Amino acid sequence: HKPTYENMRKSLEAMKAHCLNNGVTDISMPRIGCGLDRLDWNKVSAILGEVFEGTDIKITVYTL
Repeated sequence: HKPTYENMRKSLEAMKAHCLNNGVTDISMPRIGCGLDRLDWNKVSAILGEVFEGTDIKITVYTL
């Protein structure tokens, strides 16, 4: 199944909870959902910013 912006947000919320519960302070990831799944990076990036706002978690996004 292809991701939607709603279930992308839910997955990122779960990732944030995992990070906060386990002391994770750095995450590196590709532009998730924006390749074969065809989500718009500007929307995904905004969701990432909203979800991790107010945390000290550093997110590095890379492009292959």
